[in-house]
Amino acid sequence: MHRVAVTGIGIVSCLGLDLDTVQESLKQGKSGIQVVKEREELGFFSPLSGVITDFDYAGCGLTRRQKKTMPNFTIQAYSAVTQALQTAGLTAEDIQNSRTGLIFGNDSTARAQVEQAAITEQDASTSGISSGYCFKAMTSTITLNLNVLLGVRGASWSISSACSSGGHAIGQAADLIALGRQDRVICGGAQEINWQSLCSFDALEAFSRRIDAPEKASRPFDAGRDGLVPSGGAAAVILERYDLAVERGATILGELEAYGFSSDGSDLCRPNGEGLQSAMEDALERAQLQPSDIDLVSAHATSTPVGDKAEAFAISNLFGDQGVNVTALKSMTGHELWMSGASQVVYTILQAQGGFTARTINFETSDEMSEKLRLVVESNTTAPGRVMLNSAGFGGTNACLILNTRGE
Repeated sequence: MHRVAVTGIGIVSCLGLDLDTVQESLKQGKSGIQVVKEREELGFFSPLSGVITDFDYAGCGLTRRQKKTMPNFTIQAYSAVTQALQTAGLTAEDIQNSRTGLIFGNDSTARAQVEQAAITEQDASTSGISSGYCFKAMTSTITLNLNVLLGVRGASWSISSACSSGGHAIGQAADLIALGRQDRVICGGAQEINWQSLCSFDALEAFSRRIDAPEKASRPFDAGRDGLVPSGGAAAVILERYDLAVERGATILGELEAYGFSSDGSDLCRPNGEGLQSAMEDALERAQLQPSDIDLVSAHATSTPVGDKAEAFAISNLFGDQGVNVTALKSMTGHELWMSGASQVVYTILQAQGGFTARTINFETSDEMSEKLRLVVESNTTAPGRVMLNSAGFGGTNACLILNTRGE
């Protein structure tokens, strides 16, 4: 089994459009959540959202023809991948081969579907639908577009597993490298931010209604949490076979030591905690580590009453009385849904590079489960070290990654 190195990262999120800006937002505990007027006008129960501002679609390096088949979040994914390749020091020629793959997590392309249906109804014909919609509307829109743009000739597919999509994409990419199937994989996750993709979630009344203070609305593990805040963007990670990365003189940003997974097998939308604990245990076993070897848990922690309770149960069960530091980054970003498992990898490496652990903002009062956690709530100069990153999705699907940023 080959070791797996992280050599490149890229991000487009509500915390910023580049690595330096996002790193500073994490350090300062800055929220990217705002009230979106359009959703208020449409009668959403909650108009709160992570908001990406000033992204330059015109100057993103793509032609008008190339963008014709790409929804906005795929263009953002292209930007994140471009950043990651630059960070890794890889050229176009380096990745245009059968030993380089491309795997992204994505579970919807709602706006494209809605728009082409509206054109058909309005015109009573499909003749007005642009040919680009065929490729915009596919769940695999990111990988099919980026595969052509980048010229990658290895693995190329998308993973659809709700809010664990990004975590599973990076985990599967790591497995392909560890097994010798690929030498490097460009991987990550993306999530569209628009009202069309969020109607059903809003109908479930799953979103926070703390409209008077948007920056305080996402409150993972806090007793006063009242729901998640939707968000999105794109996160990209370059994974490489460790020895080959060293051989070419790449800077090693971290090592992906393990990927664990599981399913609850019990409920569509109410996690039981036992499934996530099983994924965490699976990751530890595969890495041949003990709970005491983990320095930090980057929690999935979406700020929902049921979900946070289940994860707090899993963490406290696994780590017991010895405990472990825990941080919940969705307190700043909101829930980035399909991209969240991937963005955690990027955020963790940025913390390691900056020599701090991002704190959980908005935590004021513990409940009966979160009081068992050792939450990071203060500014600090402690690098994250070896981190366990959790993600979970509807249907009870769980992913757990172990990322070592110590440089050992």
